[in-house]
Amino acid sequence: MEDAVEARPETVDLQAEYQASGLAEVLEELDRELIGLAPVKARIRETAALLLVEKARRMMGLAQEAPTLHMSFTGNPGTGKTTVALKMAGILKRLGYVRKGHLVSVTRDDLVGQYIGHTAPKTREVLKRAMGGVLFIDEAYYLYRPDNERDYGQEAIEILLQVMENNRDDLVVILAGYADRMDTFFNANPGFRSRIAHHIEFPDYTDDELLRIVEHILGGQNYTLSAGARTAMADYIRLRRAQPHFANARSIRNALDRARLRQANRLFETATGALDARALSLIDESDIRASRVFQGGLAHERAPSAGDPA
Repeated sequence: MEDAVEARPETVDLQAEYQASGLAEVLEELDRELIGLAPVKARIRETAALLLVEKARRMMGLAQEAPTLHMSFTGNPGTGKTTVALKMAGILKRLGYVRKGHLVSVTRDDLVGQYIGHTAPKTREVLKRAMGGVLFIDEAYYLYRPDNERDYGQEAIEILLQVMENNRDDLVVILAGYADRMDTFFNANPGFRSRIAHHIEFPDYTDDELLRIVEHILGGQNYTLSAGARTAMADYIRLRRAQPHFANARSIRNALDRARLRQANRLFETATGALDARALSLIDESDIRASRVFQGGLAHERAPSAGDPA
């Protein structure tokens, strides 16, 4: 007796599929957790719509192959690339494009070995961990170092390209980094460019968006800014942006860590009695303006490097 052929639907209700998939929850989280980034959020929504339609087409027998989903995220450090990659993994899982929906974030050091025979097992181990989810390679251009003839990055690139082509129904690769360096990398490695279907640019945050990020971060930690501290933070953002190695939200998080340190030291040294919740939670103007940025010095912050979150 022949196997019964699974009946295909004659119609698909996209809104019903959207609600059933849980996509709305992921997209709402993206809006809630990330300040600004309007063009990025628009592209993610467009991509989610495309994947939803492709899923409907597969259900009706109109599509035979999984779409190419590998992506490139370009932008400066601290613009939310890693966070968006994590949300994209959730979207892909809910729509059935990956089995697990987890994110494995790596840099060159996780893929490339230091001696002959070391790179292939390192790269394959990372790919094994990432299967069924999303592999996020930050500062991907460091994989290619043509000026060093003893560099083993090319071996990792060749393995990645093979897996991206042969396992695209079980793995999505997202390459990330500065826009100009990624362009150079793609020009030198056309195999990657041909496999990347979605290119998303991450803009720098505006001063106002960074101030909103400050309040969002502090609110999540049960801290508040005094009126003077809010003005001081706005001044800090303007001055810090003009300095070297500014890393958008990452620099702001570092500044807030130092402000909390100063606040704790101020309370410890000046408090003479019991402190209430408001005193323990208030960041004052002096906690911000004590930064070396206001004295014309550089913020105490190292340059962004491989391994830092995007």
